[in-house]
Amino acid sequence: MIKIGIIGGTGYTGVELLRLLAAHPQADLRVITSRGEAGRPVADLFPNLRGHVKLAFTEPNIKTLAGCDVVFSATPNGVAMTHARELLKAGVKFIDLAADFRLKDPAAWEQWYGVPHACPELLAEAVYGLPEVNREKIKKARLIANPGCYPTAVQLGFLPLLENGLVEAQHLIADAKSGVSGAGRKAEVNTLYAEAADSIKAYGVAGHRHWPEICQGLEAVLGQSVGLTFVPHLTPMIRGIHATLYARLTKPGADLQAVFEKRYAKEPFVDVMPAGSHPETRSVRISNVCRLAVHQPQGADTVVVLSVIDNLVKGAAGQAVQNMNLLFGLNERNGLDQAGVLP
Repeated sequence: MIKIGIIGGTGYTGVELLRLLAAHPQADLRVITSRGEAGRPVADLFPNLRGHVKLAFTEPNIKTLAGCDVVFSATPNGVAMTHARELLKAGVKFIDLAADFRLKDPAAWEQWYGVPHACPELLAEAVYGLPEVNREKIKKARLIANPGCYPTAVQLGFLPLLENGLVEAQHLIADAKSGVSGAGRKAEVNTLYAEAADSIKAYGVAGHRHWPEICQGLEAVLGQSVGLTFVPHLTPMIRGIHATLYARLTKPGADLQAVFEKRYAKEPFVDVMPAGSHPETRSVRISNVCRLAVHQPQGADTVVVLSVIDNLVKGAAGQAVQNMNLLFGLNERNGLDQAGVLP
């Protein structure tokens, strides 16, 4: 059994981690921390976990966490980097679900997140936890930077095109839409029901924190810079991401369907749908699957890729559990074989 600790388990990604790990055959949940809820039973805060999780929240304690085999950090940006050094020194594997270790350049981190990095010496070591790209590196890692939700959906959609030199890398467009849970479990006016319902709006058009992460990931695969326009939107649904991706083909005659099917043929959590399909966010609700469809409208030189994920599962907690499975040599599907929920 794998002894598991979770730092910051009161948010949406925290409760998703608990839900998934409670049903994981090799997971032994030992500790879950929260300064604000210390002493409160987890099932009191999250009644869906009654009968599944018997732990109570505790104050963060490095000595207690150091007794775990792996610690997940489901905290706001800027917190995980204050714990990582000590836990790694204690021999604990560390998976951060926030952005603290995603960007390799500490200056870029400070630019986009507004504070200096607390342990820049660990950035080069951190492995970006996108299994479809870094599976072998993840298996040998001790520090995993779990990808963001938008970056997961966008990168998985663009990768087959860039890897095969099928599109102009300097002219990529990602039009992405997310449910309100992507903003986290906190009180903000823009995510109140009366503000978010019956409406859709773009945000972060001038610059969003996930833009440098997406570019860094695509550039690492391509070996050169990319030009990406990324526009996120808030939609009146609870969970899910729908990314519509556009690029200009350099080889309009290529069999795009075959390219995608070949690229993801052995990937347990990427589903390439039949030609002409239009994946829906509801089809991946609570599942760890990214569902893709590729189109070439009017047979012209523009390719359109549709990519859907559950932002809290493949976009966060599910991908973190997938990374844990790889770290400990387990079947990648362990704890993650749930089908999507309809209706």
